[in-house]
Amino acid sequence: MKLRIAHLYPDLLNLYGDRGNLLALQRRCQWRQIECDIIPLSLGDAFMADQYDLVFIGGGQDHEQDLLHDDLVKAKAPLIRQAVSDGLVFLCVCGGFQMMGQYYEDQNGHRISGIGALDHWTTARSDRLIGDLICSSDVLAEQGRDPILVGFENHSGRTWLGPAVRPLGTVVRGRGNNGQDQTEGAIFNNVYCTYAHGSFLPKNPEMTDMLIEKALKRRYSSFEKLAKIDNIFENNAREYILSCK
Repeated sequence: MKLRIAHLYPDLLNLYGDRGNLLALQRRCQWRQIECDIIPLSLGDAFMADQYDLVFIGGGQDHEQDLLHDDLVKAKAPLIRQAVSDGLVFLCVCGGFQMMGQYYEDQNGHRISGIGALDHWTTARSDRLIGDLICSSDVLAEQGRDPILVGFENHSGRTWLGPAVRPLGTVVRGRGNNGQDQTEGAIFNNVYCTYAHGSFLPKNPEMTDMLIEKALKRRYSSFEKLAKIDNIFENNAREYILSCK
């Protein structure tokens, strides 16, 4: 059994330790004797959805996002939209979250088109939303998993969700998507988006395992669920954030 992960633009999108999300996915597979391959895809590389079980898009600064915009929106976007419709599993963090939406409007009012795979949009502000982020996720609770997600946010964009998009969680501490409606992240089909860096998945093992399970169930009809493993170090990191005032 093997999990195949496509990492979009690893040379351009890797803010605040976002690569740690891939390490968490890979290690939690390997600890269960599941092979895990990470396939880097950058400018000019073909996006072949049937070759992947999970796609990761990290965060980047405006300059890096400008560099990849044409390749992403003109070349890869139609294929990504189809993959989303087909149920391919995605994890998109910060800039990756923003780019999956309809558009990003900069501080001058200029709109930069996104992939359009999800019905959300982002407007830039001069002030940033920075700090520890804690939210409660209904989608994890519905599966009998620990619903608390923790991370670190640092973004100037304010993201708003359309009616077809469900938030990943409700903010308990921090600012979330826009600092106003208590939403954090987004879910549509098997796409999961968040503003949480730091890295996100190493401190949220239940979320990591949910992504792995969804991806493997799409690929292997005989797969049921992951074996339990000890999360003592992950939980220690979570407890530290939860205990900070």
